[in-house]
Amino acid sequence: MPISAVSSPIQGAGLGLKRELIPQIQHLYQDPSIANIQFVEIAPENWLGAGGKALHDLAWFAERYPIACHGLCLSLGGPDPLNTTFLKQVKSFLSAYKIPLYTEHLSYCSDTYHGEGGYLYDLLPIPFTEEAVHYVAKRIRQTQDILGQRIAVENASFYAACPISSMDEITFLKAVLEEADCWLHLDINNIYVNSVNFGFDAHTFLRQIPGERIVYGHIAGHFQQSPDLLIDTHGKDVIDPVWKLLDSAYALFGTFPTLLERDSNIPPLTSLIAEVNRIAYYQAQYGHQGFSQPTLPTALAAVS
Repeated sequence: MPISAVSSPIQGAGLGLKRELIPQIQHLYQDPSIANIQFVEIAPENWLGAGGKALHDLAWFAERYPIACHGLCLSLGGPDPLNTTFLKQVKSFLSAYKIPLYTEHLSYCSDTYHGEGGYLYDLLPIPFTEEAVHYVAKRIRQTQDILGQRIAVENASFYAACPISSMDEITFLKAVLEEADCWLHLDINNIYVNSVNFGFDAHTFLRQIPGERIVYGHIAGHFQQSPDLLIDTHGKDVIDPVWKLLDSAYALFGTFPTLLERDSNIPPLTSLIAEVNRIAYYQAQYGHQGFSQPTLPTALAAVS
């Protein structure tokens, strides 16, 4: 049966929900100082099967904020079969908490060694080949069939070019989006990180993005290991060139919902709010015009 459209999709500026931020947000929930937090994001792997206080906290947020799920372990480009048991758990989780959106990385994080499968605890790049386009697109379609809704995939950061690649990153990304007929989770910092690491112009890359597929975006800080090597740590403040790239994205595509990621060296909420407010400021410059958000989720035939 088709899945009904969700009436309250994410919008505006958001913040990644980390455990240490939960009591701070709850304490300031009705304070105007955090009014620009309009949605939050969680990794479903960190919440599936939650009980006790964690379950209570999740329910608290689900009642007050739209939530997006951004997965970590699906390994869309991995060699092992998709974890369909996990995906069915995700489907139930999305339904239970009325979460409209599930996204994953366009990467892989699993492998098989001596017949044993396992996770690599890193997000590794998929070779940019025609064969990989077909392989990954098929796995995305399988994921969508199981969930009964369209997903979004995030453009990934990476640090070594695969020698068998036969196309560049933007060509590969566009081909996967088209063949899989999925949405794009646009990570602005990842574009900038890759542009420095591989010597291309970030704004030229951005102009080639299929804006009609953007469902929401990420912005984050990174670590500069050397002048030509950036590491996507989400552990520092967002730098000015990344903010400028976000501003250019809004000028090109309209003010798509955008979330601040901070996964390490997490400061007090009051410090993060300054960056959330800056997202909202850039969005306000364009009057929240020009971005037509897709209906969430798209009605697809659910598998039994």
